[in-house]
Amino acid sequence: MAERTLVVALNTFREAVRARILLGLFAAAIATGGYSLIVGAFALHNTLRVVSDLGALFISLFSVVTAVVLASTSLYRELELKTLFPILTRPIRRTEYLAGKFLGTVLTLFVFISANVGCLLFAMAGMAGYSTKLVVLIGFGVSFAFVIAGVFGVRLRSYLPIPWALLMLGIGWALASGAPDDRRVLVGLGFLTLCEVCIVTAIATVFSSFSSPFLTTVFTFGVFLVGRSADTLAKLPPNVFGETIHNIGEALSKVVPNLMIYVPNRPLLTGQLPDVPLAGYLATSALHAALWSVVLLALASIVFRRRDFP
Repeated sequence: MAERTLVVALNTFREAVRARILLGLFAAAIATGGYSLIVGAFALHNTLRVVSDLGALFISLFSVVTAVVLASTSLYRELELKTLFPILTRPIRRTEYLAGKFLGTVLTLFVFISANVGCLLFAMAGMAGYSTKLVVLIGFGVSFAFVIAGVFGVRLRSYLPIPWALLMLGIGWALASGAPDDRRVLVGLGFLTLCEVCIVTAIATVFSSFSSPFLTTVFTFGVFLVGRSADTLAKLPPNVFGETIHNIGEALSKVVPNLMIYVPNRPLLTGQLPDVPLAGYLATSALHAALWSVVLLALASIVFRRRDFP
């Protein structure tokens, strides 16, 4: 079972990294990261804080968009091209197939987030006092080395973004040691964004198991917005909105995943709240994401198993 799921996951990742829309979203994310550098340059105080906060915001935004786009179109593309039918005639369960699709999309998002966080860490390193020329040289040198590896290693070309993103993240973390608090904020929010998009991907997988890409996108963004407003919906004052709206909001806050836990306050990420240790918060958030992902994937599997294909 694990081997079949892994094969589907790697194939999903390979198809995703070849898609032009993913490259476009990655370029847009990098461009908005550059915009955060421009805004930070005009800030009179706390330049690095502006860069880390804005950069994390843009990474979260584009990661959610990427998750919805990939999860809503991946399964539908298989149906349109009729490549799904020969796969399902082989000894593979539909549950294994959906799990592989989910894991492949999450792997793609992991690379997407790691690469964006790594590039922004490189930029922060230059702003924190590290030699800008050396930072640029290291960044372009690492990237150029993987480009050369892709030219000569055709078979491994699709998987090279994985070690490249990890290397950029690791080197960026080391170089940005001059800005420890902002480094923790950026990496911590990057991890929480990955947890959040796991849930978003699982939600989109549920809808894509029976719906079109357009409706899947609309439904997923709707659930995402409700999840990001869960705390507010649970506390709607009945004297302002009425008892009915209050009850509906409270019910919605309990039914959908509470995504507000993935956008904590900055003091928590910098370790200024001793009563809430960062490691424990991150572990709890990851467990929350894992449980919701499993439940949603189980629901998607039930729907997908009962679906009849023409």
